[in-house]
Amino acid sequence: MKVTVERTELVKSLSHVHRVVEKRNTIPILANVLIRAGKNGLELKATDLDLEIVETVPAEVKQAGATTVPAHMIYDIVRKLPEGAQIELQSGNDRGSLSIRAGRSRFTLQSLPETDFPDLAAGELPHRFSLATSDLKRLVNKTQFAISTEETRYYLNGIYLHAVDEKPVKLRAVATDGHRLAQVEIPAPKGATGIPGVIVPRKTVAEVQRLVEDGGEEVEIELSPSKVRFSFNKVVLTSKLIDGTFPDYVRVIPAANDKTLVVERAEFAAAVDRVSTVSSERGRAVKLSLVSGKLTLSVTNPDSGSATEELEVEYDSDALDIGFNSRYLLDITAQLEGEKAELKLSDPGSPTLLRDQDTTGALYVLMPMRV
Repeated sequence: MKVTVERTELVKSLSHVHRVVEKRNTIPILANVLIRAGKNGLELKATDLDLEIVETVPAEVKQAGATTVPAHMIYDIVRKLPEGAQIELQSGNDRGSLSIRAGRSRFTLQSLPETDFPDLAAGELPHRFSLATSDLKRLVNKTQFAISTEETRYYLNGIYLHAVDEKPVKLRAVATDGHRLAQVEIPAPKGATGIPGVIVPRKTVAEVQRLVEDGGEEVEIELSPSKVRFSFNKVVLTSKLIDGTFPDYVRVIPAANDKTLVVERAEFAAAVDRVSTVSSERGRAVKLSLVSGKLTLSVTNPDSGSATEELEVEYDSDALDIGFNSRYLLDITAQLEGEKAELKLSDPGSPTLLRDQDTTGALYVLMPMRV
């Protein structure tokens, strides 16, 4: 194999594919990236057996061929080469090494044969639809913070993506960790009606988040009950799905909360942030005391002190004291877009519904804390 490629193109592509590769691997080939030169340019491929990413880079191919080299090492090498460099990749005659040349720099990396590289065969992916990249970004960015990291509840370790049979049909993303829930929906694109409900794993979600930043205007999504594929401009991401049943989250969303609090979102978030400065790292509890037209935020930490702040708000129900995890409150207010946030409350022990006052297809549920 002999190929010349521009540094900017190669480092951008390697920055995508090397992230899939785990730093520690018991199977040596999984630490490598597959580099294949052919008529379409240079193809880079990495996998951890659950997730596979393939990206094609424009290149001048002098001799077709393929090899695999350590992913993190080649990324570090290319990243440190000077801007604008032309990089020549050439596999040795013994096929056991890859030489990298750029200007006066020379590197030789040990390689493993491409025949050993695993293929995450997707099989049949019967459901296919296209989505504006901005819509996918919205679905993912506004829910991913609520994904559970608790490995025992593995079925919560991802985003639940499914079609909701309303009129019009909606494509909905939901994530929850048991303490908070995020739900965002958009009108379902053509082809998304009737898709199976699938749980996209946390690691895949993180990669999709990065790829949508420079993924063009549209992304094509293909689905089966066990796998999902996202096709961007030059990048194809294929992933296994979480094999589990997502809980009936609709039952958690309060429908009868009768107390409505409307606050200036930015002002509220800033006040929560300020008073939580004295909260304990473990508890992070902030108390909301509500009376007509006024909200008092307070934190009491026996080890460090206390803080209070008052806000003028729109509230005309019975007086209420309720506590929340301040970090969770800030995470949710960061996702809201409007100037005013609406909180639908019931009592100190029941979940609270949060959303923009001008509803935008996103809602959040937060469980209270004892304070």
